[in-house]
Amino acid sequence: MKKSLIMLIVVVGAILLLIMIGSRSYNNLVAKEEGVTAAWSQVENVYQRRADLIPNLVNTVKGYADFEQKTLTQVIEARSKATSMTIDPTNLTEANLQQFQQAQEGLSSALSRLMVVVERYPDLKANQNFMDLQAQLEGTENRIAVERRNFNTTAQEYNTLVRRFPSNIYAGIFGFDKKAYFQADAGAEKAPDVQF
Repeated sequence: MKKSLIMLIVVVGAILLLIMIGSRSYNNLVAKEEGVTAAWSQVENVYQRRADLIPNLVNTVKGYADFEQKTLTQVIEARSKATSMTIDPTNLTEANLQQFQQAQEGLSSALSRLMVVVERYPDLKANQNFMDLQAQLEGTENRIAVERRNFNTTAQEYNTLVRRFPSNIYAGIFGFDKKAYFQADAGAEKAPDVQF
């Protein structure tokens, strides 16, 4: 009888230990996943800030009648495409993040072309509204880089927890999947060719 009581206590103790480890792992996974979601919200926030600046920039540039309409149209279309692309933070897969990055890269490319064309218009470059908007846009681009880095750091912490033992067991049981990272744009590894 004593042996069976000791066995029962050991079994109950082992079960309680597993439950405690499991609940701790589960709670850590939830906390890290919420961190990824919050970091993703910040990424979307700074991209939205950029999208909100673009209409003001386009309207300022439109004031110059001989300005290339094609360039402005490309910026407006790229903004529309970029703002229509959203990702549910619980479904941050490589494919979804790649689509999001492509839409944002299209907008970045259109804005770069706009800035190159602006170089031909000294009156526009000297316009205070344009200079203010350009400075805000540059600051926003820096914020985007910072938030993307913060997102990748948070996603790395979460992904490490999802893969680390014993939390990987509970991650599998409760359906916690790895999150995708922001990747460098294609060709970013090559230095630009600058000619004078």
